[in-house]
Amino acid sequence: MSTSPQEPATPGGGTATAERPASAVEATVPWTTIVWDDPVNLMSYVTHVFVTYFRFPRPKAEQLMLRVHHEGRAAVATGTREEMEQHVTALHAYGLWATLERAQ
Repeated sequence: MSTSPQEPATPGGGTATAERPASAVEATVPWTTIVWDDPVNLMSYVTHVFVTYFRFPRPKAEQLMLRVHHEGRAAVATGTREEMEQHVTALHAYGLWATLERAQ
C-alpha cells in the first residue's frame, strides 16, 4: 500500500495532521503567580511588598494580603510563564513564599 507524500499515513490509517510545537502552545497558556501564607512575614510587610513591587493600590494590596492570611494563598498576577517566573524570583528576594502554576 502506498501513500501520497501530501498525506502521510498514521498507524490508525487516517491522515496525519500538523500539530503546533509544544513551545508555541506553552507561550499561549497563561500562568499565575501564587503567594503563600508563611509564619515569618507580618501582614503589613506583605502589603508593603504588593504595593512596592506590583504597584497595587493599597486597598487591593490589603485585600490580597488578607486572602493570603485567611485562605493560605492568593493569586497575585497572571501572564506568560517567563513573566510569572520573574515575579516569583522577585517575591523570593523580598522573603515571601511564592510559586507559579498554570492558570485555571
